[in-house]
Amino acid sequence: MTSIYDFSATRLDGTEQPLSAFQDGVLLIVNTASKCGFTPQYEGLETLQKTYGPKGFLVLGFPCNQFGGQEPGDAEEIAKFCKLTYDVSFPMFAKVEVNGADAHPLYKFLKSAKPGLLGIEAIKWNFTKFLIDRKGQVVERFAPTTTPAALAGAVEALL
Repeated sequence: MTSIYDFSATRLDGTEQPLSAFQDGVLLIVNTASKCGFTPQYEGLETLQKTYGPKGFLVLGFPCNQFGGQEPGDAEEIAKFCKLTYDVSFPMFAKVEVNGADAHPLYKFLKSAKPGLLGIEAIKWNFTKFLIDRKGQVVERFAPTTTPAALAGAVEALL
């Protein structure tokens, strides 16, 4: 059975990160953007990270520029924005595509495992969230409008 641990992704610093390094943790995978109406969710994501990180929880941020060009910066600009504006401590990855032929393989897997409403796999916007259990399986998909604070119960249930 495929799990997220079968994938790797490039970090903002250019290093390749096997997701198997996060094995046995509860993960929240989020496609992010720095110039989006949902960008303030970085604050809530960081709160979840600080609250549940010590118990084995980790947010993984994947910048994406496919929605309204809302992540135009390069890796250095994204890293600087996340650190200076929201003091993000969780891992941030290089920009990816989440839809279309060039979608990152991880996102193809996530969307297939947990399609959205009406069975539609496509990501609708920035800050779509996928909750992953300790076995690397996709447990739930949350819409961009679902705030990080609203995920606390679901995160706790998996920890």
